[in-house]
Amino acid sequence: MLASCHHPLKESGFVSERITKSATIILDGPPDQVFPLFGAFEERKWSEGWQPILIYPETETIYEGTTFVTRGHDHGEKKFTWIITRYDNRQYLIQYLVYTENRHWTITITCSPHDENQTEASITYDFTGHNSFGNKIDQTMLAKMYTNDLHDWEDAINQYLAK
Repeated sequence: MLASCHHPLKESGFVSERITKSATIILDGPPDQVFPLFGAFEERKWSEGWQPILIYPETETIYEGTTFVTRGHDHGEKKFTWIITRYDNRQYLIQYLVYTENRHWTITITCSPHDENQTEASITYDFTGHNSFGNKIDQTMLAKMYTNDLHDWEDAINQYLAK
């Protein structure tokens, strides 16, 4: 008798979708001032309601391997687990891997000088569904987040920088 090819951890007939979207925003400060604001803990300064809960290490330090959780959004996922997978302070690059039981995604942010006192920040989200529900959430979230091509981030960060 042949072993069953059924995989109980994978939904029958499921095909994972991978979708990517990028945007570039211009921020009113040099990269040395702006880049840290994309760190998990500095984001509190400009993102209302952002409340990361540190898992590793014991202090709010940004480097590859820093791990934290946040509450999920209104679509049924209770928590998001975040891991910094790439971090290069000199190159102004940070990448997060975020996952739930339904999906995972990376957020890659790079900053570069735009002019004498501005920074160009490029943000890319790359989503992969683990099941049909994950695929659906990814489509919904990507459309919602990029409605204004992340200019809501630009506005919030520039308002913080203007203080």
